[in-house]
Amino acid sequence: MEAAPPAGPGAPQPQPPPQAQGSADPVAGLLPRLRGKLFTWNILKTIALGQMLSLCICGTAITSQYLAEKYKVNTPMLQSFINYCLLFLVYTVMLAFQSGPDSLLHILKRKWWKYILLGLADVEANYLIVRAYQYTTLTSVQLLDCFGIPVLMALSWFILYARYRVIHFVAVAVCLLGVGTMVGADILSGREDNSGSDVLIGDILVLVGASLYAISNVCEEYIVKKLSRQEFLGMLGLFGTIISGIQLLLVEYKDIARIHWDWKIALLFVAFALCMFCLYSFMPLVIKVTSATSVNLGILTADLYSLFFGLFLFGYKFSGLYILSFTVILVGFVLYCSTPTRTAEPAESSVPAAPSAGIGIDNLGLKLEESLQETHSAFL
Repeated sequence: MEAAPPAGPGAPQPQPPPQAQGSADPVAGLLPRLRGKLFTWNILKTIALGQMLSLCICGTAITSQYLAEKYKVNTPMLQSFINYCLLFLVYTVMLAFQSGPDSLLHILKRKWWKYILLGLADVEANYLIVRAYQYTTLTSVQLLDCFGIPVLMALSWFILYARYRVIHFVAVAVCLLGVGTMVGADILSGREDNSGSDVLIGDILVLVGASLYAISNVCEEYIVKKLSRQEFLGMLGLFGTIISGIQLLLVEYKDIARIHWDWKIALLFVAFALCMFCLYSFMPLVIKVTSATSVNLGILTADLYSLFFGLFLFGYKFSGLYILSFTVILVGFVLYCSTPTRTAEPAESSVPAAPSAGIGIDNLGLKLEESLQETHSAFL
């Protein structure tokens, strides 16, 4: 065959290849990418787990309110003591039957004083937040309780070496905006009818309690991810029972003596204890695959669940701002979980990581999903 003659000046020139559709229409390709980023299986699972924890907190709030309003029973330390006793009977006993470095005696010999401080922080955080309601307003408690989130992020930065991105700070701001919307709805609906006996003391109690919660949650994340869930719950059950029992005898023995026990009051105590036990048992599982910060953002909806139930149980007035607040908090929670945080130290998990990126142990499920997607793309 003869070679084709070269094209002359008048011959038609070859047309350049058409541009890719993604570059020609970037908006059309943006929505599928956002959908794949924000609505993955791990994010949806994290949302579901967070809302399960919120429902547990909602159960404790409703039972406590029933005891306080209908039966005039205000014994937060007794209620916490029952929960710590359940943790002791289940998880501390499990540690007692283990052998080797994970046994109860071996842990007590090496780290007894650390778990005393952890138990003290957890017990007092629960007590101070509940006690603050007697001095300050509901609005102050709801707003100042959010102080624990920036404290938690700061502690995670220095202790767990968590490194946040801009989207994480934006997500936290969105969640706090949702809380502000909820507080505004409370004021407009008339729930804010208690001026408090000493607002300054109550506000200080909330700030200290929120900070102690942050310390407890950071310690919980470290122990659960580095050691084991059984060790955390077992040691918390042991020292929480001792500390709350001593404090119970010192501050609430008169209130307990005035309780007129019947089966309804006993049932409410049992319901509160079961909700708290489920909360303490499931929270380490959620923290292990996410982080303490994301869990605390997810449970911001607990007050809203309490409000929704209160519409039927306590005659609360409904406001459309509650739905808006719930939506805003969930949007912020999804934004936070959409991008995993990084850690300044090398990862200790089996999740594959790029050599140039220090991927840590925060948001483990999301990182695993990203790693699998990168591996699949590299293979293709």
